[in-house]
Amino acid sequence: MSILNGLEVGQVVAERAFPISRDSLVRYAGASGDFNAIHYRDDVAAAVGLPGVLAHGMLTMGLAVQPVVDWLGSAGWVSDYQVRFTRPVVVDPQHGATVTVTATVGALDDAGARIDLTAVCDDQTVLGKAHVRVTPLA
Repeated sequence: MSILNGLEVGQVVAERAFPISRDSLVRYAGASGDFNAIHYRDDVAAAVGLPGVLAHGMLTMGLAVQPVVDWLGSAGWVSDYQVRFTRPVVVDPQHGATVTVTATVGALDDAGARIDLTAVCDDQTVLGKAHVRVTPLA
């Protein structure tokens, strides 16, 4: 049975909220090798005109696709993933930030589905044109 069976355009297939702390940013920097100081130092972020310390773009992108990966499980694979970064995720030193992701079926065809992602932080969309192409396993 295909993961596509019973899906309809407009159907939400996954939702998840991801809390991000300054500790999360330090851990991600270590894992990715991206030690740009705008991701952990308020003074550096302010000096370059940013509203605060920012989450890494690739961290945000990785979190956004995770609900789709979890929903797919072993029934399919992500064959394409594209986003545009529209707003940075500012991570408050005390309260952190939360990115909420909703994955909705955008289109269906014989080969798979396009899943549209909405990623929101502080009531603002942080990724635009976020689309995941999923292909079911035969």
